[in-house]
Amino acid sequence: MYPLLLNGVERITRSNAGALVLTALLCSTAPAKVLAQDQPGSGVGEFRGGQSTDYPAWFKDSFLEFEDDVAEAAQAGRRVLLFFTQDNCPYCHALVTRNLSQKQIEDKVRGNFDVIQINIWGDREVVSLDGRTYSEKEFARVLGIQFTPTLIFLDETGAAVLRLNGYQPPHQFETALDFVSGHMEKETSYRDYLAERRPHPASDRLHAESFFMAPPHDLSATAAGNRPIAVFFEQAQCPNCDTLHERVLADQETRSVIRQFASVQLDMWSDTAIRTPAGDDTTARRWADELGVQYAPTIILFSPNGDEIIRSEAYFKIFHNQTMFNYVLSGRYRSEPSFQRYLTERADHIRAQGRDVDIWQ
Repeated sequence: MYPLLLNGVERITRSNAGALVLTALLCSTAPAKVLAQDQPGSGVGEFRGGQSTDYPAWFKDSFLEFEDDVAEAAQAGRRVLLFFTQDNCPYCHALVTRNLSQKQIEDKVRGNFDVIQINIWGDREVVSLDGRTYSEKEFARVLGIQFTPTLIFLDETGAAVLRLNGYQPPHQFETALDFVSGHMEKETSYRDYLAERRPHPASDRLHAESFFMAPPHDLSATAAGNRPIAVFFEQAQCPNCDTLHERVLADQETRSVIRQFASVQLDMWSDTAIRTPAGDDTTARRWADELGVQYAPTIILFSPNGDEIIRSEAYFKIFHNQTMFNYVLSGRYRSEPSFQRYLTERADHIRAQGRDVDIWQ
């Protein structure tokens, strides 16, 4: 379980292994040619795919004083769900229109949680559990909220039980609701809870790609050849893994960027031997557990010296994946710690070339 939510300025932005988690959403897909070399264009390209969202009236109208919110929810037999959003976020729109539109899911949320919406660029005053005051955007920053939606489930003490970095399809979202509402964190990890509920049907084997390194898997700096490193944690019977390979990694521009990484694919439940970027010998399963990998697929990108830079652990489309790999490959993460700002910067740069950016294509 994560530490007490913002007790002082403690962050819950790190996984169990202590690596910075920079995952989830907003801009997540664009035309397949988006990674082509810049060509002079006429005019400014269009920005498409943004979706305005009407959030349910039953979300809590909170004063954003979280000690009171947690106490009120506990008294009613519920828990608090912090829902981080931003304007024109297509994945926030998907969560509302695809997930919460299903009666059994809405009933589970309304019956078990007080949902509090927070705008990651907003200026409303937030009072954390330790009494410190922030604006919404400051609060999102200290929690390391990089994308929307990010969902943080709190228990009766205000501790973060589970964090979902990005849009989760309805079946996976409902599994998270069952885990938190059932207080299952007292009995098992979310990773193991998910493993017991693998969806069917899906491919019964991992998808091969030409850019994956062949075993033995040595990701130490010397073996990686001073290249950035990409680790794809996957599993069999994983519909989201199928989507990743069939719709995202099939894009040639995306593949051209990934080929510049030292990339390895690991079954997150296997005993496959792996030498980590730090030079430690372990297995895929142990390493996934140490890194706090809970979902398949999870893509973790490391710098050439083996530092984790960013990870993707939710449903993404082409633009987000391309931009994530470019963020590391270009080294831009060294001067711009906010991946969200880099996404906007890159979209603006593409549009300045006269090309359109469609984040929901």
